[in-house]
Amino acid sequence: MPAKKTAKKKTPKKSAKKEQERLRLWLMYPPKHITSPIVWELITRFELKANIRQAEVRDEIGIVCLELEGLRLSLKKASQWLDRQGVKVEPVEISVISG
Repeated sequence: MPAKKTAKKKTPKKSAKKEQERLRLWLMYPPKHITSPIVWELITRFELKANIRQAEVRDEIGIVCLELEGLRLSLKKASQWLDRQGVKVEPVEISVISG
């Protein structure tokens, strides 16, 4: 006689859509990256949404206030990647532009 199968308890499934987070950062580009598409590469590599809040680019430095939206792990990896590229990353302490 075959063994009787026992019914497994169903556990509630976690939502397939994970919680999105927002992060505002100041990016300071070194001269070698002034003409590089850093923001495009960042959002493409880490599946993020980006909103450029403020930016100023000169021959010797680029400064960008960037709002990123995505999964927490993606945001963390993106910040680490920027650091490895030589882009200085600082959190935004106050809202430069309200909203």
